[in-house]
Amino acid sequence: MAPLVGIVLAALAAEIVPRTGLIAGDALPPLSSVLAELGRQAGDAALWEALGRTVRTWAVGLVVAVVAGVVVGVLIGLVPILRAITASTVEFLRPIPSVALIPAVILVFGTGFESGVVLIVYAGFWQVLVQVLYGVQDIDPVAHDTARSYRFSVWGRVRYVIWPTALPFVFTGIRLAASVALVLAITGELVIGTPGIGQLISVAQSSGATTEMFALVLVTGVLGVLVNTGFRYAERAVLGWHPSVRRSAGAR
Repeated sequence: MAPLVGIVLAALAAEIVPRTGLIAGDALPPLSSVLAELGRQAGDAALWEALGRTVRTWAVGLVVAVVAGVVVGVLIGLVPILRAITASTVEFLRPIPSVALIPAVILVFGTGFESGVVLIVYAGFWQVLVQVLYGVQDIDPVAHDTARSYRFSVWGRVRYVIWPTALPFVFTGIRLAASVALVLAITGELVIGTPGIGQLISVAQSSGATTEMFALVLVTGVLGVLVNTGFRYAERAVLGWHPSVRRSAGAR
């Protein structure tokens, strides 16, 4: 109930504030105008084509980031010497914003689809990697020693000991990476000019089509909510056996 009240209040503010004259000119159109424009654009194939391009860039980059983050995270977590060697490198590279790499990415990959994917992979990889490392660290030493005493193979240890423990952390990393990937996909289209929703927003802004611009921004907001909600439901479905998921479900 509370989220619904928040949405209603935000919608009322978005409708009333532009009509009060507090913001000069047409810089902030009322929500009703934005929704009307969005309805008009929904019948235009260009919007759906741009949305498909954005989702494709997001999905490809996210998949590569998740696979790389999980594989590298498990490998580093299993080998203590690798963890010690790479710790400073990870802490140095992880805080670098992906947008700071845009000039270099354009020089190397141009302004095509690949540039957006590279930005997403760089940003999402660290989100997943760090969570996987936390998950490997969280393994019960008794379970680890038991697997070793029973002479489990490396694959057996990963499958029966490491993966069940690390999986909740992996899902957290994927959820964080999914949101970051969407931000980077749209940012890349805005700055680089790669075809997609971000490019349409940039064109609308430069041509003074403010209402159209806000309608497209609203599309990105809805897309972000759908992504986050979808991954939360997937997490609950896959991790229904995990105590943390059962506790959160019971609390609701």
